[in-house]
Amino acid sequence: MGSASPSVSFQRDILPLFRPEGISCMAGYGVPLDNYTFMSQPANAQNVYAYLTGAAQPQMPLGGPYWSAAQLALFNTWMTEAPPYQP
Repeated sequence: MGSASPSVSFQRDILPLFRPEGISCMAGYGVPLDNYTFMSQPANAQNVYAYLTGAAQPQMPLGGPYWSAAQLALFNTWMTEAPPYQP
């Protein structure tokens, strides 16, 4: 039967969650949210997730609206489903 492929894709599911102004802003800090190679590194994805959840401050995106529980869960699923994370 073979192994099932991951159900969450960076391009299809995660990238659209980031607003263009957030992508532009964070690129100036060396955090290319729209770059799969960068985001697929576990430490980078976990760091971004910490800011999205508010575990690291300031919570992102600055001034909100903050991600919903469902959006955070989707990102977390992408991170934990089947590294290396799926494009």
